[in-house]
Amino acid sequence: MPANPVILVDLNVLLDVFYKREPFYEHSARVLGLIESGLVIGFVASHRLPTLFYILKKDQAIKSAKTVVTNLLQILKVAPVDQATIEQALILDYKDFEDAVQMSSALQCKADYLITRNTKDFLPSPIHVMQPVEFLAIFNSN
Repeated sequence: MPANPVILVDLNVLLDVFYKREPFYEHSARVLGLIESGLVIGFVASHRLPTLFYILKKDQAIKSAKTVVTNLLQILKVAPVDQATIEQALILDYKDFEDAVQMSSALQCKADYLITRNTKDFLPSPIHVMQPVEFLAIFNSN
């Protein structure tokens, strides 16, 4: 594993933390903690942020949803989705175009890993795709 690995974090990992979804909360929160500490460089695909905001807004006031996203942007970088990202996503052999865009975003930001709980959605994969628990095991073994 490279020093200060670069990861792209999937929306389901973020939702695990914000909603304290068990049994996933602890591992997902530890991944975000590594990013916050600077040991890992973390990205989120730009197209996932409106979805995150929408989900949070359903359960919270708009102000609270804005605060959550603002705080998230203090630790995560945004991987842009532009024309090159979309064109690359169209080439990927994925059933779900949104997953293809996310993988393409990971490639565009030169991520070493895509961290998700839905690893099967990203096969075949040009980079390592793993669940938070798997990433933590590899990270802690180095």
